[in-house]
Amino acid sequence: MTRLGVMTSGGDAPGMNAAIRSAVRIGCTLGCEMVGVQHGFAGLMAGDFRPLDVRAVGGIMQRGGTMLGSARAPEFKTEAGRQQALQALSDAGVDGLVIIGGNGTQTGAHALWQRGFPVVGVASTIDNDLVGSDITLGVDTALKIALEAIDRLKTTASSHRRGFLVEVMGRDCGYLALMAAIAGGAEAVTLPEIETDPEQVAADILAAYARGQSHAIVVSAEGSKYPAAALAEHFRTHQDQLGFDLRVVTLGHTQRGGAPGAFDRLLGTRLAAAAVERLATGQAGVLAGMLNGRIAFTPLDDVVSGRKTLDPDLIALARRLAT
Repeated sequence: MTRLGVMTSGGDAPGMNAAIRSAVRIGCTLGCEMVGVQHGFAGLMAGDFRPLDVRAVGGIMQRGGTMLGSARAPEFKTEAGRQQALQALSDAGVDGLVIIGGNGTQTGAHALWQRGFPVVGVASTIDNDLVGSDITLGVDTALKIALEAIDRLKTTASSHRRGFLVEVMGRDCGYLALMAAIAGGAEAVTLPEIETDPEQVAADILAAYARGQSHAIVVSAEGSKYPAAALAEHFRTHQDQLGFDLRVVTLGHTQRGGAPGAFDRLLGTRLAAAAVERLATGQAGVLAGMLNGRIAFTPLDDVVSGRKTLDPDLIALARRLAT
């Protein structure tokens, strides 16, 4: 292959720029002409391409976000949209694509692969819900941001003997919330994967106060079956009986922003380099991820059809630590 494209799509994740930089630099060393697809699948359908060389990606590794931009593109879910994208790639003479993103992005990559276009995905989402990678690009930095917020909230919570309900991102995957709860020393955690009993959460908080603790932290995944706002309302209406209330703090997009940490810079660099090398040798239709500490390639067929589950031992550990 002589002309390769690189694109990011879906929600941005810390480390995407490190991945873009790596893809371009490795592609250039292999003698490939590199182009960037701007604004995800929307830009792909519109033929919004730009040439990329080593100079173009200089100084971007430490930046958050993605220099190529990202956008939702519901039109790409239609056959007409996919054919439009394939035509744009053909018109630009692009021979293959490195596609950096999460579940929805890799579903789009799979659609191109099914239609005969060579693609290799790079596992990138703070949700960590992709089959084919134990940890995805952006998770480590997002977790550090969540922990920093929890640490800060503990100081003000202790001053007022108050509880905080910290809602973190993750869609319908509770990985980020579970890790933040364990590493942040939370009294309870609510996850999409398990039913939430508000009375049990209340019991965990009361037990913490009974031990002499002056604060309480509950971490809630945004996709929990008992949403953070509903849980906080439950405690508000029962405040007289319980003796405390919970203030909701939604971290939201702060978890995606800012400079990536060292782990995500290295992970993005390694995964994108492996993806370009794979694509340049004519091997495609796979996702580049990390399994058991090593770079591994998982067929996109398996990625889009599988469902990642949380480690039950970690769920049990979080529960034991709360008692």
